[in-house]
Amino acid sequence: MEYWQSIILGIIEGFTEFLPISSTAHLIISGKIMSIAQTEFLKSFEIIIQFGAILAVVWLYGKRVALNQEILKRIVIAFLPTAVFGFLLYKIFKNYLMENLSIIVWALLLGGILLIVFEYWHKENDDATANIEDISYKNCFLIGVCQTVAIVPGISRAAATILGGLFLGVKRKTIVEFSFLLAVPTMLAAAGYDLLKTGINFSPNQFGQLSLGFVISFLVSIFAIKFLLRFIEQHDFKWFGLYRIVIGLILLSFIL
Repeated sequence: MEYWQSIILGIIEGFTEFLPISSTAHLIISGKIMSIAQTEFLKSFEIIIQFGAILAVVWLYGKRVALNQEILKRIVIAFLPTAVFGFLLYKIFKNYLMENLSIIVWALLLGGILLIVFEYWHKENDDATANIEDISYKNCFLIGVCQTVAIVPGISRAAATILGGLFLGVKRKTIVEFSFLLAVPTMLAAAGYDLLKTGINFSPNQFGQLSLGFVISFLVSIFAIKFLLRFIEQHDFKWFGLYRIVIGLILLSFIL
């Protein structure tokens, strides 16, 4: 991998992590387009640069969470299902799912269709939960269960948690922000676990590429978070669904 490729992947990670379009799928596909060798380092790079996105959330929301223990408790409860399934399925995710382009393409396509269908079906009630600290513990856990589905590349962690929250009666802006916050322990665990298992094998040059991708991801993630919050004030997620379908069809044509 070259340093310019680290910059591009950092931009892609930062912009796509919090959008319902699957950052993992975009990173894997971009790596193939740039003909980056599918090494263990690339797989780890695609996981570990999520630290940048994590820092962006902490930068924007850290004080609010630190001062509100009710929000913190709900994040922990929602994270539990992912912690269990992520640990149990780590090897399958890294050694099989991340290498299977067909799974990624079909996940993008079907996820896009689901987004569009859901948005036409869903109507937000006036009594929908408006504050994160008011989401019930049961619903927090169920949102966490929804997030576990995103272990399949292409599904999108953001899409899974947001649609799950909307289905459970949480207001759009509230579940989007909760999705941001839930990303912190989720990605921290995934990246940290991968770093513990593979980090000792990185060369100084590879650590430099990781650091560059991290910084770029952090800066772009701040912009992406603010963009999504502005976007949902006037739009739903059908455009993201359409985008997923278009990208999925293009990639499917290459596979076939």
